[in-house]
Amino acid sequence: MTYYSVLAVTPNDDGWIPDYLPVAGSVIARHGGKYLARTTSHEQLEGQDSPAGLRIILEWPSEEAAKAFMADPEYAPHLQARTAGSDSVHFLIAGKDDLA
Repeated sequence: MTYYSVLAVTPNDDGWIPDYLPVAGSVIARHGGKYLARTTSHEQLEGQDSPAGLRIILEWPSEEAAKAFMADPEYAPHLQARTAGSDSVHFLIAGKDDLA
């Protein structure tokens, strides 16, 4: 089953970004993931204000692939840098409709 990572990331220190981008991209691809959106162009249409600098959507071939990416030793120091240098929220969402 396809899974999606949906992130809201607001950097509070940009120092981690130049090293993060190429490594994250290659590790994501190695685990079968791909970016669907990675943008500052977003608009909240509903709910309590939840601002973020970036909205990111990744597609994964499976839950296991997404979790393997998050646990990848090559990614670990970059994840630590991102979480230390930003306010981040990451949801992993199953590509299914439980209400159908």
